[in-house]
Order: sequence, then C-alpha cells, then structure tokens
Amino acid sequence: MALSKPIMNLVASYLQNLYLHPIKTKSITSCVVGCAGSIASQVVAGERLKVDPILAFGLYGLIFGGTIPHYFYELIERLFPHEATAFPLAKKLIFERLIIAPIMQAFSLYTLARFEGKTHKAAVKQLYTLYLTVLEANWKWLTLFQVINLAFIPPMLRVLFMNFVGFGWAMFIASKRRQSNKKESP
Repeated sequence: MALSKPIMNLVASYLQNLYLHPIKTKSITSCVVGCAGSIASQVVAGERLKVDPILAFGLYGLIFGGTIPHYFYELIERLFPHEATAFPLAKKLIFERLIIAPIMQAFSLYTLARFEGKTHKAAVKQLYTLYLTVLEANWKWLTLFQVINLAFIPPMLRVLFMNFVGFGWAMFIASKRRQSNKKESP
C-alpha cells in the first residue's frame, strides 16, 4: 500500500501534464520509450550498448514521436467523426493502415538512419533493404493494437497506449536495423 501512493501521484501528475501540455508530454514519453526500446533490444541481443541507436530513437521520439501521432489522431477524429460517419472505426483503421503506416514506416527508417549519422545514400539503402519486411510486420502485428486503440482507448491516451506498444516495436525495428548493419559491414 505504501508503494501505491507514489505511483498514483506519478500517474496523476502524468495525466495532468498530458491534459495541460499534450504535445510536450507525448514527445517526452515517446523519447523515453524509444530509448528504452533501443537499450532493451541491444541487451536482449547480448551486445554492448551503442549510444548512436539510443540517441537516434530518443531524438526521433522527442521530435516526431509525440507530435505526428498527436495531430494524426486529431485528424482522423475530424475526418471520420463517430456520430456522422457510417463505420467510423473501419474507415479510421483503413486510413491508418493503408495510408499513414506505409508513410510513417519509410519516414521512421530513413530518419533513424540519418539521426545515427548515416549519409543520405546509406539511409536510403537501409530503407530499401528493410522497408517491406518492416511494413509487413507492422501490418501483421500492430493492426490488432491499432483496432484496440481506435475502438477502446480515449483519444487523449491513444499516443500513450501506442507508446507502450511502441516499446516492443522499437525493439523489433532496432533488431532489424542491427541485422541489416551487420550484413553491410564485412
């Protein structure tokens, strides 16, 4: 019981900041989750921690991981309002899975490579190598989580929910990028 009070205070503080400063709170959360996913991926692989991928995932989360999803979820609520649209969940899901997910996967792979200090040419090469594998995995494994997110999670908490899912996804992306880097280096 003694441990629950600090946890409840932390949750209350987080929710208050999410309400008062949604983009900043979501961005910082995404940064922390991205860094943690990169670290966990390296630990699970039994490798020494490399700072570049950790910084790349953290920077990506800080700059894009809170802002893009925040505005995306606002947009789909406006495009497909629950009251005025037939089958709003299906429309939101199709829009996200077939239009947004492919664009975001390409953007994420390229941006992470650039944040690691790779050249444009190297980032594009890695993008071509990983894109279809990552997009297929995204459609296969994240669709159910996106359905849950759109159907049951309140709009204010959708980015947070996907950040928790994103922890595992960051581990997957980091491991795929690491495998790709090992194939490229002799």
